[in-house]
Amino acid sequence: MGERGWLLERERQVAARTAVDEERARIARELHDIVSHNVSVMIVQAGAAREVLTTMPDEAVGALEAVEKAGRTTMTELRHLLGLLAPAADGEEDHEGTDLAPQPTLSSLSRLIDRIAFAGLPVEVRVSGEPRPLPSGIDVTAYRIVQEALTNALKHGAGGKAEVTIRYADHALRVEVLTTGPSVLTGGAPSSAGHGDGAGRGLLGLRQRVAVYGGDLDARRRLGGGYRVRARIPLEASS
Repeated sequence: MGERGWLLERERQVAARTAVDEERARIARELHDIVSHNVSVMIVQAGAAREVLTTMPDEAVGALEAVEKAGRTTMTELRHLLGLLAPAADGEEDHEGTDLAPQPTLSSLSRLIDRIAFAGLPVEVRVSGEPRPLPSGIDVTAYRIVQEALTNALKHGAGGKAEVTIRYADHALRVEVLTTGPSVLTGGAPSSAGHGDGAGRGLLGLRQRVAVYGGDLDARRRLGGGYRVRARIPLEASS
């Protein structure tokens, strides 16, 4: 019995350590998504405000308001995430004065698109199939895929535009983001920083997220210029 008890305790310790490692990885991905997107928007808007501060003050004010909004959004999401790490003594999150927002989902995609478009990257969104409620984890993951792809395009793209397609199929949710940019066929030299052929930290984290649900994610340069990020996440068949 002593040896069996030791083995059971050992198994519990291994399971607990695995759970902690998985949670740390999830939190790291969340931090990357929150900080990378919002800070990128703030940098782009601050630069735009500086360029037009004296010549077009109204536009500069609009850009600075976008910086402020992105900063507030970052703080709200970080408070939420840090609340998960360090809850109040009674085990409840401290909501006082934090104005916490729920995790972003596809239902809030329009606000993301507006921020990206205002920062200088026009985005066209297409939805096909019959939209339906999704499991919360899949819903958040789909949003993060679009967010990461558009943020990379905003940071590393040279002008251009983006197309986002959300397809609700019977057995899967498909998400595709296409961006334009310099063509590898015409001698262009697109930036690979943080993007490359899908090897950036953000995309690697998203690939892991998608794999949790039995799906797959592919990200690569397009021969005609820009990038393509495409994901398929299995869903239960619709009734």
